[in-house]
Order: sequence, then structure tokens, then C-alpha cells
Amino acid sequence: MCGIVGLYLKEDGLRSRLGELFVPMLVEMTDRGPDSAGIAVYRDNGEDGVTKFTVYHPDETFDWTALSGAIQEGTDNDVFMTTRSTHSTLTVAGPVKRVEEIIAAFDPELQIMSAGRTVEIFKETGLPEEVAARFDLEGQTGSHAVGHTRMATESAVTTAGSHPFSTGLDLCLVHNGSLSNHNQVRERLRRHKGMTFRTENDTEVAAAYISSRLADGRSLHQALEDSLDDLDGFYTFVAGTREGFAVLRDPIACKPAVLAETDDYVAFASEYRALVGLPDIEKAKVWEPEPAVVYSWGGHA
Repeated sequence: MCGIVGLYLKEDGLRSRLGELFVPMLVEMTDRGPDSAGIAVYRDNGEDGVTKFTVYHPDETFDWTALSGAIQEGTDNDVFMTTRSTHSTLTVAGPVKRVEEIIAAFDPELQIMSAGRTVEIFKETGLPEEVAARFDLEGQTGSHAVGHTRMATESAVTTAGSHPFSTGLDLCLVHNGSLSNHNQVRERLRRHKGMTFRTENDTEVAAAYISSRLADGRSLHQALEDSLDDLDGFYTFVAGTREGFAVLRDPIACKPAVLAETDDYVAFASEYRALVGLPDIEKAKVWEPEPAVVYSWGGHA
């Protein structure tokens, strides 16, 4: 089952309304995924060499200030912190690998949900409306967002197993469907690419596969085309990057999907009803994405 939504704002004037426009789309997909929800928000912090780490800890009373202090001491760089419920976004100019090492050593229950200049990922178990309120998602600003409502079929209902998955800087992936060869792909990525995995979720494998292709010099468009040969099953992918987002349906395309585009935005949803509240939707070009065709917006190479 599961529901996917995505919104890319071409009109800069709408960026202050990203959360306001996006959350109703996410909530509308509740009956497709009532056990957990998540959103990847993209907004540029405007500073070169600075990385945002959105980190999760299951204890809402966790001492984020202590973690921030450890990162500052370990990198000799100031850390700026914004905490929302079980997640905190820590912005630092330190080397990415060093920050990741400090977080991993500080507390084994900490998990990095995303890292990059622009992306912040918030996800939790519970109904989409509850998750959106928990993280004040309606108040989010930015250039684009990708979201997912999950109905777990192949793995446990956990925060870590919820979507979006991020396996590379500023990259996220959401997925509706099921991969039949994810165990083989996971093992291949472990052996040949040294990649590690936190969950049994097949979407994490797909995200890692895309990251591995990008690391090999492929563009996002090419990486998604490669997946048509290497990932078996039925799926709809929406991949978010710093530049925008891309959509791909498998060659059979049995999962529902709809795109809408105006001069001001591009929107994606598993069902059209999630799009009806968007501005000027009645004037939008609306179509069903073709099977095995990559669609992308935002200047992907």
C-alpha cells in the first residue's frame, strides 16, 4: 500500500508556504499508510562548507546540548541546534565523517536520519497528522519536500524503518511497492561497496543502490535508469536531491501515481485527491507517469 507525495516549488514566493501546502497532501494519504510517516524538507542554509545533520533519539528527554558540545569539542567548530520532539538538526562546519563518528560514539541509540547542506528528514511512527503536528511540519519553509505514509508489509513498524531513507548527502528516497531481489542487492552492496544497513526495509536497499551509482559518477537520472535493470519488483520511486526531485515507475507500473505541473510548482502523489488543495490545480497539466520513464525537475545532471 503506502502513500507518496512530493512538491517542488518553482516560484520562490511560495517557499514560505511549503509546509502549509505539503502537510494536507501527506495527511490525505493516511488510509494508504497509517502506521508511520515522514518528510524530507529541502532548504538551503546559504553557507558553503556547512552540513546539517538531522539526528534521532527515541528518548524525548535526551540531552541534545551535551551532544552539541561533544561535536563542537571534537571538531573545533560552532554547532547550531534546532530540536523538534525526538529529532534535532545540528548544523556544523566540521568534516562530515568526523561528525558522524562523534555521534555514533556518543550514544548507540542515536541515528542520523539525514545529512547535507539542504535536507532535513523527520519521521516517526503514528498517524501522518500526528507526526506532522509533532514536528510542526506545517511551519516548514523551503524549496521542495518529499513525504511518505507507510503501511508496513515487509518489516517492523519502527522509526528507523519509516520513510524517507537517506543514504547520501542531500539524497532521500521514498518508495511504494516491493523489491523481490533486495537481499541479493544488499549483500552485493555490502561486499563490493562496503555499505552498511540499519533496517530490513527494501527501500533502504534501493536508496543505497542509487547512492552507489551516484558515487560511481552516474547522474540521478542515469542511476534511476540503471535501477530498471538491477532492481526487480514493482515500485514507484520518488528521489529527492538538493536540486529537486525525480520520479520513476517500474516497467509494469501497477502502483498508482499522478503528476501535476503549473508555472509555480510540480506535485506528485499516489492519488489525485492529495493534490486538490494546491493553488490553481484546476489549471495544472495533470498526467499519469509512463512506465519505466524517469521524470525530474530542478536541474539534475
